[in-house]
Amino acid sequence: MQPSPRSPLAVVLLAAFASLVIGACRGSSGGSASATPPPPISPIASPPPAVSVTPPALPEEPPPTRGPATLDCVNGWTTPPEGSPRYRQPLGIIRRTTGVQGPLVVVDMRYFEGPESPPSDKGYLLVVQRWYIKLYAERDPAFQGRFLVEARRFGRGVAAVAPYDTHGFRSPDWVGFQWDSADPEPKAYPGLPGVWSGIPYDFVKGGAGLEIPGLPEQVVGCLAGT
Repeated sequence: MQPSPRSPLAVVLLAAFASLVIGACRGSSGGSASATPPPPISPIASPPPAVSVTPPALPEEPPPTRGPATLDCVNGWTTPPEGSPRYRQPLGIIRRTTGVQGPLVVVDMRYFEGPESPPSDKGYLLVVQRWYIKLYAERDPAFQGRFLVEARRFGRGVAAVAPYDTHGFRSPDWVGFQWDSADPEPKAYPGLPGVWSGIPYDFVKGGAGLEIPGLPEQVVGCLAGT
């Protein structure tokens, strides 16, 4: 599986797009070579025995469908109409990235636009399309999580993933994966749907050789209340 680029400022960083797109993920159930804090989670050494899965918790009330423009959510956010191209696009990216099968139940979705992290004066990086999606697989409740999907002119993919029962944009919940050609084998991680290849790092604070946050301060507020 391969998530979206995090923050290319120059050709070198843009070239890192493929490696910042979250590793490789297939099935149901993501650091740096420099001195950075240890990854927030460790892989499961071997597949756990089959256990009963707690059904995903659902909100008592339907989530809001739009939020106003603020200093930390510069253009506001909206929930795309169900079935619209803007609604289907991130789900297709998640399917392609994770290999999940069957219907997906969307619990919450937000679409918002904003600058690259950190901001760039490159025309193709002035506006990054982003989606926040909380969902689970109808036929496989073990596949449940929260996703950040990003789209730029030259690429799109899953940027980070967090456990289903977390909230907001907090460290160390959101995990990104730095591609590691020396260890391409996908691994399962506690709380995350699917299996992921690459070196996991804290997407909120930055890592994997790029000491910059995964989201710029202009859009972090778009996840408030999630």
